[in-house]
Amino acid sequence: MIPTKELGFLQKVNQYPKTTYIYHTKIEERLDMHSHNKHQLTYVEGGAAFLKTNDNSYFLPARHYVWIPAEMEHFIELKTSVSMIRNIYIPTHILPNNEFYSKMGIYPASNLILEMILYTENWSENIFEKEKSKYQYIKTLGTIIAEISKNPLPVVIPTTTNVRLSPILKHIHFHVDQPLLLKDVAKLFGFSSRSLSRLFRDTLDISFLQYVKLTRIILSMEKLLQTELSISEIAYASGYNSLATFSNTFYNLAKIRPVDFRKTNREISK
Repeated sequence: MIPTKELGFLQKVNQYPKTTYIYHTKIEERLDMHSHNKHQLTYVEGGAAFLKTNDNSYFLPARHYVWIPAEMEHFIELKTSVSMIRNIYIPTHILPNNEFYSKMGIYPASNLILEMILYTENWSENIFEKEKSKYQYIKTLGTIIAEISKNPLPVVIPTTTNVRLSPILKHIHFHVDQPLLLKDVAKLFGFSSRSLSRLFRDTLDISFLQYVKLTRIILSMEKLLQTELSISEIAYASGYNSLATFSNTFYNLAKIRPVDFRKTNREISK
């Protein structure tokens, strides 16, 4: 058997299928797309991050946690430096039957959930069943999360490795603060408007306009949490000429107004 200290991070997580595994760190584990045999609960403090799966990119804002089902391929990309990444890995067999555990989701971290995560701050790596109080604590955390986490963050950007579409998506991300019209982008990349529209629908299952809209709203979320820009400045920096249009679009996608999104996330992160 390989000594534990010589195992890689993923090997350590998977080494004992029945243990819970705790890993809090200020240093990002730079992992490629991967999966593991346990559910993963991750809370990122002091920065912005994206969860990438094979199909989508999920923005992970402040005061939210991500639930990643066992065996789901993913990796987490940090957009800024962070103060702490808190990871709790939970074996599947200790949790009750609940559809919640089989779906990836990003949820607001209530005071109760946050306090329970922070309580494990000084725990490290494997917790075996014989450590009854700690083991039961993690089991309880997993059970409570499924009971109170009802509304996942709905803002998701689909991703693709399609060689024709990937450079167009990159162009949108780099020019999201500028006018982005289907006909102009299509012409720039040698498509007709109709063929580019069909490519978006067939590959990503959303329209060109919807993709631009999602990209702009996620950019605005980053700016709301990481800058001191006014709501109007963020609206214009995100490609909107009207504050009302920006606010309404943000609300339609995130179910919260931009000013409330900033206020709520900043107040409860203090």
